[in-house]
Amino acid sequence: MPDILHSVQTSASPEAILPLVSTAAGFARWWATDITEKDGAVELAFFNRHTVYRLKPQGQSSARRTEWLCETGAEWSGTRLIFELESRGAGTLLRFTHAGWNSLTDYFVSCTTTWGELMYRLKAEAEGQGHGPLFTADGMGY
Repeated sequence: MPDILHSVQTSASPEAILPLVSTAAGFARWWATDITEKDGAVELAFFNRHTVYRLKPQGQSSARRTEWLCETGAEWSGTRLIFELESRGAGTLLRFTHAGWNSLTDYFVSCTTTWGELMYRLKAEAEGQGHGPLFTADGMGY
């Protein structure tokens, strides 16, 4: 099973990054604006709600690791989003894995590129220089 992997060095502390990757409010600052919380899960909607990913937290988030199980989405269902934070120098190395894809498809490749952009949005937000989420209710927020 293929995985998407990214790592980004940031000047932010793990404590600044953790709420951005472990809460719906955090996701709304760098990932998407159409987010709801329901039954202990977070739902992120894209493209006028044509795509909705339901993420369920796995285990207890720690100061160094947060994991989400994707419960919906044709290719996302059953995959896991893992954010690992490692203090390094004056900042944090953020390691991201979107694990457990069934196969290497064109959509997988597209998601790899999108996750790369999202990691730099997350970095900017953690460092106080964010531009808002990539995905907005009316399209992409560039």
